[in-house]
Amino acid sequence: MVIVFEAELWIWDARRTDSWTFVSLPVEASEEIRELAGGSRRGFGSLRVRVEVGGSTWTTSIFPDSARGSYVLPVKRAVRKAEGLDAGDTATVTVELLDL
Repeated sequence: MVIVFEAELWIWDARRTDSWTFVSLPVEASEEIRELAGGSRRGFGSLRVRVEVGGSTWTTSIFPDSARGSYVLPVKRAVRKAEGLDAGDTATVTVELLDL
């Protein structure tokens, strides 16, 4: 399953001093992912994904966020720097689910 969407980068409030930056997947796509994933989850309910933002591609995990009703994707500092992105910016994100 491949999802392409635009999302605003945001900083996780609980780790503001660490600048943990995320994007939220669309709620509809997150619901479909939950159905497809069934019980195949790893630690913290995470799922492995391949991600593309601009010219950067990497493998990471998405995590369920009950407060937002969607999965969230961490965007590491190296990617933000390479793509000239900061919290509050909007990025086009491609997420490919692995191991489903």
